Amino acid sequence: MKVIISDKNEKRLNKLLDWIIYISGYTLTLYLVDVLFNAFEVDNIIYYFWASIIINLLNKTIKKIVFKLTLPITGLTFGLFYFVIDFFMLKIVDFILGHHFDIYGIWWGIFIAFSISAIHFVIEEVILKPILKKVK
Repeated sequence: MKVIISDKNEKRLNKLLDWIIYISGYTLTLYLVDVLFNAFEVDNIIYYFWASIIINLLNKTIKKIVFKLTLPITGLTFGLFYFVIDFFMLKIVDFILGHHFDIYGIWWGIFIAFSISAIHFVIEEVILKPILKKVK
């Protein structure tokens, strides 16, 4: 199994490895935010994992479309509306998982969304980009 894939003029990580890194990061983030701040309720560790999978799927599909549709308002708010989009994705996860994943209020949801965005940035800048730079 190749770790680095060359597509046209760019290099990217193997999709399975990329998926594992993101799911691990999201699961750890959800767990830490829940333990540190008690911002939401999750039944057990399996639902952290399921929530991470759903968040990753939503980020790869629906979030890109919603972001493009709300680009003007995101620009007007200097990017602060982006966390509202992330909160909307968390509410979709809340709806899908039902009573197994409950967020306590909009402000905690936006805080969780901010945490997920921060961990996404860290995964991109600290883990993935340095791996790809070493290969070039």
